[in-house]
Amino acid sequence: LAHPLKLFFNRNRPVKMVRMSVLADCLKTISNAEKRGRRQVLIRPSSKVVIKFLQCMQQHGYIGEFEIVDDHRANKIVIELTGRLNKCGVISPRFDVSQDEIEKWIVNLLPSRQFGHLILSTTYGIMTHEEARRKKTGGKILGFFY
Repeated sequence: LAHPLKLFFNRNRPVKMVRMSVLADCLKTISNAEKRGRRQVLIRPSSKVVIKFLQCMQQHGYIGEFEIVDDHRANKIVIELTGRLNKCGVISPRFDVSQDEIEKWIVNLLPSRQFGHLILSTTYGIMTHEEARRKKTGGKILGFFY
């Protein structure tokens, strides 16, 4: 049997942590910065899904402007925070949500029907649960914010 420390060290070098979900990482960073009362936060790396999620948050006024900084790698994003965000999170695994199941998820995840948004990845693109309802479509649930 291998020595317990040999599991963590490979030839005297520590094993690097891997990033499982770029979106989860991004939302947690935003949430932590918001709790600390920061005005700006730097997100890296970036992805198409992250950008679409941020656009949804921006349309509903939960974050301010954000700027994508091209670093010839996976890009960085600088986000202006408004202080309106209470909580945001990712739903993993990305469960399939049919049109009539959206209500069940709203009840489970959001504090009230008046505010908060679920983000779904649908065949029409990434959108909030209200847009998905208007377009009468379901999709995979990505996350939520309120």
